Amino acid sequence: MGVKLRVTLIKSTVGTNPSARGTVRALGLRRIGQSAEFDDGPAMRGQVRAVRYLLDIEEVAAAPTKKKRATATTRKSSAAAKKEEAES
Repeated sequence: MGVKLRVTLIKSTVGTNPSARGTVRALGLRRIGQSAEFDDGPAMRGQVRAVRYLLDIEEVAAAPTKKKRATATTRKSSAAAKKEEAES
């Protein structure tokens, strides 16, 4: 499918400027050693670049997604199913 970025917080945000702390929090990272994966794109690359001195960055292959099968039947609600059984 594409490439994902796995970012891991490797340094503390204590003592960094408030905008760097905000960027790390926006990436969803709270603790040292915590990782998160994101779709690769210009906006994400910009965020990661802004705090690259706090992060470990890896490119990983995106896992293939399962496609849902289209079904022709629809589920009936339990009330409709009971009513149909009662009529039979």
